Order: sequence, then structure tokens, then C-alpha cells
Amino acid sequence: MTQALHTPPAAAPAQPPETDLAALAARHGLSVSGARPSLPQYIRELWARRHFIGAFSTAKLTAQYSQAKLGQVWQVLTPLLNAAVYYFIFGKLMGTSRGVPDYIPFLVTGVFVWTFTQSSIMAGTRAISGNLGLVRALHFPRAALPISFALQQLQQLLFSMAALVVILLCFGMPITPSWALTIPALLLQSTFNAGVAMIMARMGAKTPDIAQLMPFVLRTWMYASGVMFSISHMMAKHTDTPSWVTSLLQANPAAVYIDLMRFALIDSFHGTQLPPHVWAIATGWALLAGVGGFIYFWKAEETYGRG
Repeated sequence: MTQALHTPPAAAPAQPPETDLAALAARHGLSVSGARPSLPQYIRELWARRHFIGAFSTAKLTAQYSQAKLGQVWQVLTPLLNAAVYYFIFGKLMGTSRGVPDYIPFLVTGVFVWTFTQSSIMAGTRAISGNLGLVRALHFPRAALPISFALQQLQQLLFSMAALVVILLCFGMPITPSWALTIPALLLQSTFNAGVAMIMARMGAKTPDIAQLMPFVLRTWMYASGVMFSISHMMAKHTDTPSWVTSLLQANPAAVYIDLMRFALIDSFHGTQLPPHVWAIATGWALLAGVGGFIYFWKAEETYGRG
């Protein structure tokens, strides 16, 4: 009987000891380029670059008007000219100054504080999309960009505050202990502005066309924020306005920060013109926008500068 011959199976090709690329990379201490760090690590990295944030915001502020002959004077002239235009149109032609004591200090304070929020949000919208070269060339926490732009606008506001103080004194506003309230009010508003700037930075990075839409959104927001008129005075004149509309206008974060600054600086602006629990509302908006905006921006950290 012929014995059947059996062909031995072909030997399987040698397998690498580690087929999982992620495990191989981890074994040699490699990590994904541009991967999002954990939130605590991200905060530590951001804090480590605090000097860069300060220097970057100062450099941007210095370069902003470097081509203009008047230079940094425009930091004060721009909001003052806006206030003059609003005074002529709204105060004189539309009569919003009637029944509002110390209307010029009232108006100028509102314009300066609103400009701070408006400029911070607009700068934040372009923080990533307008600095793609920097984002793609260097590794750093991307939140440093919208935060530095918000800090730039705070520095500009502080320059403008010097002019505001002169205006207040010229119109007979006394220096009172309530002026110290400007410090917590500005801290809360700065936190709110930085948070919204980070939200808009992420949205603007994905959809650059948002930067073209934002001026219209901000202009509408300004008209609802009592920059040129007193919300409490307007609501007193229109008693048929639904209560929820009044509450919505008073809880508007821009209006809250504007009214807090007016209460601190203008002697004729009384606490009765502030919404109930105004400091709680101001703190709530700052925490909601600041913490929420930071987390919202961090979640897309690995996507900035790609595509």
C-alpha cells in the first residue's frame, strides 16, 4: 500500500512583536502630535505661558495704531467720537437724554464699557483664523490667543478710563468710595469677555464667515443694552411692556456691566436703577462665560490650524 504523502503547511510569516502602533508608540515614549491635553495639564501649560500672553497683547496694542500720525491717542479718541455721534443722534434728535440726569457722563460711560465688550468679542472671533501662521508654526495652548486679545482690549479700556475720569470731573461728578466698585466690576466683565472671545474663536476657526456677521449681531446687542438710554427709565415710560421683556433686558450681561460701572462712577445713578441681585447676575455671567467658554474652546484644541 502506497503511504499517503502529506505536505506540511507553509510556515506563517513572522509577525512583529507589537502590531498595535499605539502600543509601539507608547513603548518608546511617543505621543500624538497636537493631541489635546487633559484640562488640568492644559491650564498648567497656559499658566506657564502667561508672560507670552502679556507681551503679545501689549505688542498688539502698540502696533494697532502704529501707522496713524496720532498713534495711541486713537485709543481714547475712537470711543469719544462714538459717544459724540450717539449724543447727537440719540440724545438730541431722538430725545433719549430726557429724564436722565448727567446724560453725557451716563452716555460716555456706557460707550466705553460697551466698546470693551464689543472689541473683545470681535478680536476673539479672528483670534485663530487671523493667526493661522502662528498656530501652525508653534506649539502652545491655543487659548492664549483669544485671552491675549481680551487682555489687549482691557489695556485699551484702562487708557480710555483716564479720559473718562476727566470727563466725569469736568461734569461735576465727585470722587466717592463707590469708585472702588469699578475694580470688581471690570474683573467680572473681563472674565465674561474672555469667555465669549474663546467661544467665538472656536466658531470663527471653523467658519471664518462668522467674522463678517458679528458686526450686525453686536450692533443689535448694543441697542438692547442701554448704551444710549436708561433701561429703567424706558421701562417706566412703557408700563405696558411685558414683565419678561423687562427682566430679559435687565439680565442682559452687557447692560449689567454697564449699569454697574455707572452706579460706581456717577453720583446720580442710584441703586434703584439696578436690577435685583445685580452682583449675583454679574458673577453668574462671568462664571458661565469664563468657565464654559474655556472648556468649549479646549475641547477643540487639536483641530485648530488644520484643514
